[in-house]
Amino acid sequence: MRIAFDIRRINEFGVGTYTRNIIRALAQRDHENKYFLLGPTEKVAEIGKLPENFKAVALPAADTFRGYMQCRTVLSRLGCDLVHVPHLFWLPRRLPCHYVVTVHDMLEYMYRAHGASNIRRSLHFDLTRMVLKHASRIFAVSCFTKTEVEKLFGINPNKIEVVYNAIDQRFLRGHATDADRQFLAERYQVTYPFLLYAGRISPHKNLVRIIEAFSALKAELLKQDQYHDLKLIIIGDELSKHPDLRRTVVRGGVQNDVRFMGFVPIEVLRIFYDAAKVFVFPSLYEGFGLPPLEAMAHGTPVLTSNTSSIPEVVGNAAVLVNPENVFEMMRALQRVLLDQALREKMRQRGYEQVKKFSWDRSAADVLAGYEEVVGRQAMVVPVPQAEEIRPVKDAR
Repeated sequence: MRIAFDIRRINEFGVGTYTRNIIRALAQRDHENKYFLLGPTEKVAEIGKLPENFKAVALPAADTFRGYMQCRTVLSRLGCDLVHVPHLFWLPRRLPCHYVVTVHDMLEYMYRAHGASNIRRSLHFDLTRMVLKHASRIFAVSCFTKTEVEKLFGINPNKIEVVYNAIDQRFLRGHATDADRQFLAERYQVTYPFLLYAGRISPHKNLVRIIEAFSALKAELLKQDQYHDLKLIIIGDELSKHPDLRRTVVRGGVQNDVRFMGFVPIEVLRIFYDAAKVFVFPSLYEGFGLPPLEAMAHGTPVLTSNTSSIPEVVGNAAVLVNPENVFEMMRALQRVLLDQALREKMRQRGYEQVKKFSWDRSAADVLAGYEEVVGRQAMVVPVPQAEEIRPVKDAR
């Protein structure tokens, strides 16, 4: 097979993580088929060393009409059997080959479920539905996301395959060393016990309630003479973009106990995961949700939501709470902090849960999807048209 993979959004959070890891896994598993990575060629180095059957092909990063036409030309010139777009898009594309698309979540389209009927939004929704209906295969990152695609867009469930995400291999390099913890103390002045949140900072991530629960928790622990120096560390976007969080900190009287770190590289993030007392992730909506698994890989107890895809991902290895109930969140945090038997049980369950997801397994499922799409194409040989690729033999 001749497979194109669109890497133009490789720098984006979430989509970039998926793109890098699924390509790495495909490269380790498949040395037969030919892969063309379409996008800024200088970004291919971020994926790592790739075998000879993977080739970078320059394509403008901007998703403009000109970029679309250049993509059509490149796919036709390369004689590609299919192209994998690793994110949902809304402008229909008449491409010279089949396309498959990965859907991470439906967050952008949830307003439709709540009755919004703005003309522009309706057009955006209807065009997205057309994109999904014309896709040869849809990879959903969870059963929850698959159900959302079916429910919102009326897509045939037989066309949607669940292919789970997995954590980056760098989170599986063992526990932090004494030198790592010394690094936290010297570089970030972290010498105290802390709760941790890591991820994007946006309304659906529920950070306001995390801060409110932490404020209430500090008051309860003070009554019990426990964890006087407990802090909350938030790793994510630049705080200046989210003034509501600073106001919540001031209102809760925890100005000296909440630290916003901004972005940190994976090599540092894994140390924070390892050193945290509890990882807190009460998101209101996730298509998959990798951070809880990343924390579990380091044996850190996880408190997270009982909504969307999260129970599917964390199984019985985390404490689940109603993310809209601050009091419930606070009580659960207190229990996880103080109950050592529970902490140890969560640690062991977390290690086992992480093993259920791997990029190699995901790549095998994606490759099988490619083969089925191209196999169907080979069985029905079309009459050659201008810019149309040659029929191929069944790759299986």
